[in-house]
Amino acid sequence: MLIAMTTDGDVLLRLAGEIDDLGARLARVGTELRTVRSGAEPTREEAPGQAAQEQPEQQAPQAEQQAPQAEQAQPQAGQPQPQPQVPQQPYPHPQYQHPQYAHYQQQYQQQYQQAQYAQWQQQQYRQQHAPQQPYRPYQPAPKVTLGEKLSKEGAGSRLLAWIGGAVTLLGVVLFLVLAIQRGWFGPLPRVLGGAVLGAVLVGIGLRLHRTPAGRTGAFALAATGIGALYLDAIAATTMYEYLPAYAGLAIGLLIAVGGLLLAVRWKSSLLATAVVLGCVVCAPIITQGFTPQLVAFLLVVQVASTPVQLRQSWPSVAVAAGIPPLVASVFSTAFTGFGGSTANTAAALAAGGVALALALIVTAKRPGDAAALALLAVAPAPSLLAALFLPKTPAVLVTASVALVLLGVWAAGQWLDGWTGDLAGAAGLLAALQTTMTLFDGSARSAILIGEGVLLALVALWTKKHVALFGGLGFAVIGGMIAFAFDVPPTLFFLIRNRPDADLAASLLVAVAILAVSITLPWVAHRLGLFKAASENVVPWLLAGVCGLYGAGAMVLCGALLAVPGRSGFLVGHVVITVSWTVAALVLLIRGISAVSLRVIGFVLVGAAVLKLVLFDLSALDGLARVAAFLLAGLVLLGAGTRYAKLVASR
Repeated sequence: MLIAMTTDGDVLLRLAGEIDDLGARLARVGTELRTVRSGAEPTREEAPGQAAQEQPEQQAPQAEQQAPQAEQAQPQAGQPQPQPQVPQQPYPHPQYQHPQYAHYQQQYQQQYQQAQYAQWQQQQYRQQHAPQQPYRPYQPAPKVTLGEKLSKEGAGSRLLAWIGGAVTLLGVVLFLVLAIQRGWFGPLPRVLGGAVLGAVLVGIGLRLHRTPAGRTGAFALAATGIGALYLDAIAATTMYEYLPAYAGLAIGLLIAVGGLLLAVRWKSSLLATAVVLGCVVCAPIITQGFTPQLVAFLLVVQVASTPVQLRQSWPSVAVAAGIPPLVASVFSTAFTGFGGSTANTAAALAAGGVALALALIVTAKRPGDAAALALLAVAPAPSLLAALFLPKTPAVLVTASVALVLLGVWAAGQWLDGWTGDLAGAAGLLAALQTTMTLFDGSARSAILIGEGVLLALVALWTKKHVALFGGLGFAVIGGMIAFAFDVPPTLFFLIRNRPDADLAASLLVAVAILAVSITLPWVAHRLGLFKAASENVVPWLLAGVCGLYGAGAMVLCGALLAVPGRSGFLVGHVVITVSWTVAALVLLIRGISAVSLRVIGFVLVGAAVLKLVLFDLSALDGLARVAAFLLAGLVLLGAGTRYAKLVASR
């Protein structure tokens, strides 16, 4: 009967109970052994019963139901009482629960608790006997002096090697000079001997580099040999005229490429920089001055060194190869003089374009590269400088082309990282400023500049780019200064002059632009979070208000002079200015009931109107104009005060 009732599940249940019993016993034996070894740090082992601890999450409800049974179970004799931190878990799976084998379940629960307690006791022991790291306060790295650098192992040998290379190269130069002075050998043997000497020095450097102990001397010998080859190319081109200038430049380029390959193989940025600088220094001697041909050659060297810049993060090589073409283009423009030349303009545009392209390539691979960003910032300088020496039409074409390219890069700034787009935008705005200054003159120049400031402020509001806002501020300041000096000077408000209607119309347009930019710039800055409200940051708003009042006053006065020429128009204009200020103050005060900033601006405008009445209108106006100004302004102020008091009382 018993055999018939025994199923496969019962056999598996009994076998599982025996295996778990054996695991619990082994865990207790291991705990006792570790307790005996109190002097040594215990190793981290997994308890054999740990597998029973890892249960599926879906068994959590069953575990919560049987938790009271596990708490009622008592541990075996000789075992300490379990602590509250020890996890209590019941028999793992409900399918093995059978009323015939309840004693197996209770026994298993007791053994499982004992194994869990043993594991917990082991963790507590490790925490108590774990070695504690002593507290070490932060100490900044000590500064290394020049003497300490020279005292390091190998520093003296490197210094001696490079000094020896420089002295050797100077000796080669002195030997060539002496050979020329005393007539030793002929020109051809001298050139061939110099080439052989340079090749031998490079070969010895290659041989020495095979051993670690000779690598310091290998760098110096290779650099000296490359320098000797450069000098030999100069002698063959300029002194003996065996080769034309383009052939000498080609040989110099081959030497530079070979030196760069050797530097990459040896992973030496110092050697690569020395190779590029040597080529840069020798090139003007071969071309006999700063010419467009020299700029073209230096651009070829820059392009040839680009793979090295992309493969190795060597900023010194980027600077040594990128700055010389721009500097050479600037000197070439200065030597060309006014009127310019097609070759020089093309060389300047090529220098800026290559620098811009290489800077974008490098920053795309390494965002935030300082050398590439610096190259990007100065890339348009040769083209903009060359445009200053050109006639008006070619100059506008050059600067407009540069501005369009840079602003296009700025517009694509969402695909660029770091400061790349902002630097391109700033350079493009500078080129656009030069284009505007070159293309326009007279009142149109100031009006266009201020209008561009308004446009850039709106662009900043749309794109959330602060560079556009600061660019708009720069355009507005430059245009405002020109307008203040020529178009709407302060004498417009004090002196009565007969001005042509065309000039008055232009001044009216400039005044409207000043008023528009005085409103737009602070509003956009406030929307972008750069300015606080007028009640918290009065100075910028006050400055913008003064500029707005100046523009509005000039606009009203120019309009009055256009409508009524002469003294009558001047008087009518000032009366309208005073009354318009008081009306604007009334509107701002009414709207400022719930807005502190508007209320502050309204009171400031009231003060400005009263000051104008007392300081200017009382002395400058006469007759009916003076009476009209005081009466109208007074009535508006009375109405403003009454209306404002009612609004305040009704709140």
